[in-house]
Formats: sequence, C-alpha cells, structure tokens
Amino acid sequence: MNKDSIIALGITFLVLAFLWVEKSAEESVAAPSEDSRMAFNAKYGSPLLDGKGDDSVWQSTTWLPLDQCWLGTPPSASDYTGRYKLLWDESHLYVLAEILDDTLIDIHQDGLLKYWDDDCLEIFVDEDASGGNHQYNYNAFAYHIALDGKVVDIRPDSAFAYFNDHCTTRRSTEGKRSVWEVAVRLYDGKQYSDEVDADNIPKMLKKGKKMGFALAYCDNDHSPERENFMGSVPVAGADKNRGWIDAGIFGLLSLE
Repeated sequence: MNKDSIIALGITFLVLAFLWVEKSAEESVAAPSEDSRMAFNAKYGSPLLDGKGDDSVWQSTTWLPLDQCWLGTPPSASDYTGRYKLLWDESHLYVLAEILDDTLIDIHQDGLLKYWDDDCLEIFVDEDASGGNHQYNYNAFAYHIALDGKVVDIRPDSAFAYFNDHCTTRRSTEGKRSVWEVAVRLYDGKQYSDEVDADNIPKMLKKGKKMGFALAYCDNDHSPERENFMGSVPVAGADKNRGWIDAGIFGLLSLE
C-alpha cells in the first residue's frame, strides 16, 4: 500500500469515526418512559385570545407553577414569579401565563440574534410525546416568543428562523404583571418541511391525546445575557438547560 492510499484510508477512518460519535450522541438522548415524566392534564375549552385571561373558560382551570430554575440563580419574588394554565380545542393548545417581572427588556432589535437573552416566553411541544433529540430537527419545537410576539426556533440546518404562524400571541402588561395568552398549532415533526411549497397541516387534537410539554421564561434585567431561565418541570442533573435539545425532559400532557 503506497503513502497516498494510507493517507486516504486514514481520512476515511476519521470521517467514519466522527459520524459514529455524532450518531451515538443523538441516540444517547433516549425516549423517556411515561412513569418518569411529570404528568398533568388540560381541559377542553376555547378562550377569547385577548391577553387578559379573564373569560369564564379559564376560571375552571388550575394554575400551575413556573418556578423551576433551569439557569442562573433562583430570583427573589420581587424580581420574578410565574404561573400558567392550559386549555385545548380541536385546533389549538392554549397557554395562559402570568408573569410578574420587575423589568421587561428587548435589547436585540434583530429578532434572530440572541433572542434567548431578552425577556421572552418559551413553549416546548412534542406532538407525539416521543421524547429524544430535537436540537436540529422537528422531533419537537421550542418556540421563543418575544415581547413583540415574534416566534423563533432552530431549523434542521441550524439556522434561527421565524415560526410566527405556529403561535398566535396576545400580551397585556400593567405594572410588573404581564399576561401572555397563546394559541399554539401542533405539527407532526416527522412530516414537517421547510420547503416553500410544503403543505404543513396542523394536527387536529382530541380527547385522550398525550404530548410532551414544558413552559419556560427567560428573565433579563439589563445584563448582557439572561440572568434566569425559569421552567415548569424539574430537570434532573447539573445541566438543567437541556429543553432546547432533549424533549425527554418535557412533562407529559394529557388532553381531557
């Protein structure tokens, strides 16, 4: 075997080794068992989307805490507190979030630049509750909703992109209290396509359906980076900021 053949063989080996490591890393994010996930329910109802959350259909639902510190240090109650409610109908999952935040900022005028370092609500949905890696694929979605209502997630090509048609948001703010009311369309990530002429049809929802779900809030008080990242579900281990990669940390939501 000549020198050129040895070099070519070595390069081939390195490429195959890299692909094996990359594949193994993705597969290491295993699908969770139902027993290991925080379980909760959503009642049926179609609220008026006005950013107030005071219509009667919301009154029959229970507030859930948005109090798990995924990043940073636990904030004081004067800095941040959060809670949320859920509803669903055939076309949407509805999220009502009440956030008490002493400072609201949007310091990045380019909505695709470091959007996670501005104050924003983040909705995680895994339509078929399969868990697993969704960093650069549509196995699940992580919708970052900015103060202006724009919605950002990451495409399979690792580019940041708008998904404004996936979420309709109304927000009202009075003093430190902001009410976010969001209607979320769910998509089959295995069939979803970025092609311009793609026919991405939202899934119809029905009673008994289960999906992966988590909610979070990025809190910044004029720092270069967000100071806290508060989530709705407990995450085991030291690295709790894994929701944008691992859908297995989501809770298990059942539609009743």
